[in-house]
Amino acid sequence: MNSEKITLPGSQRQPAGTRVGDLPGDEKIDVSVILKPRERVPIPQKGGAVVSRADFAAKYGADPRAIEQVREFARENNLTVVEVSIARRTVKLEGTAEDMTRAFDTQLGRYEHNGRQYRARSGGIQLPTELASQVEAVLGLDNRPQAQAHFLVRPAAAAAVSYTPRQVAELYDFPLDVNGTGETVGILELGGGYKPADLQTYFSSLGVSEPTVISVSVDGAENAPTNPNSSDAEVLLDIEVVGAVAPGAKIVVYFAPNTDQGFQDALTTAIHDSTNNPSVISISWGDAESNWTAQAMTAMDSAAEDGAALGVTICVASGDGGSSDGVTDGANHVDFPASSPHVLGCGGTSLQSANGAITSETVWNDGAQGGATGGGYSAQFPEPSWQTSAGIVPPSGGGRGVPDVAGDADPQTGYNVLVDGESLVIGGTSAVAPLWSGLIALLNQKLGKPLGFLQPVIYGLPESVGAFHDITSGSNGAYSAGPGWDACSGLGSPEGEKLLAALSGAASAGPAKKRKSGRKS
Repeated sequence: MNSEKITLPGSQRQPAGTRVGDLPGDEKIDVSVILKPRERVPIPQKGGAVVSRADFAAKYGADPRAIEQVREFARENNLTVVEVSIARRTVKLEGTAEDMTRAFDTQLGRYEHNGRQYRARSGGIQLPTELASQVEAVLGLDNRPQAQAHFLVRPAAAAAVSYTPRQVAELYDFPLDVNGTGETVGILELGGGYKPADLQTYFSSLGVSEPTVISVSVDGAENAPTNPNSSDAEVLLDIEVVGAVAPGAKIVVYFAPNTDQGFQDALTTAIHDSTNNPSVISISWGDAESNWTAQAMTAMDSAAEDGAALGVTICVASGDGGSSDGVTDGANHVDFPASSPHVLGCGGTSLQSANGAITSETVWNDGAQGGATGGGYSAQFPEPSWQTSAGIVPPSGGGRGVPDVAGDADPQTGYNVLVDGESLVIGGTSAVAPLWSGLIALLNQKLGKPLGFLQPVIYGLPESVGAFHDITSGSNGAYSAGPGWDACSGLGSPEGEKLLAALSGAASAGPAKKRKSGRKS
């Protein structure tokens, strides 16, 4: 292979924290080389699937010639090919730190940040010119923690409203005459675990059937529960919300390391899982776009695009850091992967009710210390056509608007869950992704087909059909709620039965009424 190298676009990265030493030259490292598709997959604009998992790899997977180029690159650099997936467009390579440093012409070191040590690289990743043209990303050289779980536990002493997930589903008028039978919901987790005894106790207390829950190991990570003060709270929140809403659906939990490589591998494993065949994927982890490399965001969005073609709906929490997404540079930021144009970004509200009916619903914002729904405009992805067609006008320099939809997320109106034997009330947009995932499982069952990539459809629905409860009060910092779509509550929270009716007749629905962009405060 030609030895002339170039920098892989979007691969530049700098360490965070303090350097504590060099890596031993013989330290083993594995990386995921993510290849471009041999042909760009078509995206269905009316939902559903345009290709089956069985047929995907042959047409839209990695080009076998590109895979051979990676094999040649590995041979020349003393690296071992340990896994090849044409459908996932992933080739895994293993080698020593010394060989990886030489192969990718990058500097590696050991750093400490926020009390944790990790392996970091400096600068860009270098690849032979002809190989670089086939590669979307090289992930795994840097193994810093990439994402945060978007949940918040309400203090035990706080006196406020709380709901079971089933009660929230009833308030939103979910079609509860079905239970998700025949559907599979995948849940991505980057830490923590669950105990089957908790699930048995919890669902028994709700009076609903305990769902089938299985775990899948990705990159060596496993179901590893510890205590209620850990990521277990995220895992149990996700499972219990989905299971309470759609107890007939099978739930598959994909455990992966909390790195950009682990996140990518978990997503592609779930999307292309031909054993469990998830029709919905719930993701409650993410971080500000500015904390990702462009190559990692490109690769994950490309994977989500594959999911859209396969008829998989991917629901992603929009974050709990308000319009800054927790970044302290004074600018506005949105959370990724919620900002991917091929996922359903899920924002948060504060939900008040009485006598089984909603009395008020506003944007969730408990202030700097309490959290607020993420939302705003992407700096990475341009505005998608379905938002442009809906009349959404981003501010100068802004792109894809986040979130798409909303639901109850305020810890002060949070969800009753059971975590490692302890009853907790939890909020955050982490709760909204599994809530919408459960709803979509019900809708899929009712419609007899997967909704899949439903954003073009829901943005095209006339407001008159009442598929969403429009949130018009509150802000997440920089952006205020108002009539129509806004950058803190999206199109609004679901009116389940009306949404079902609208989706049933979406093919014949009239043109969308223009939806204004979120107003600045």
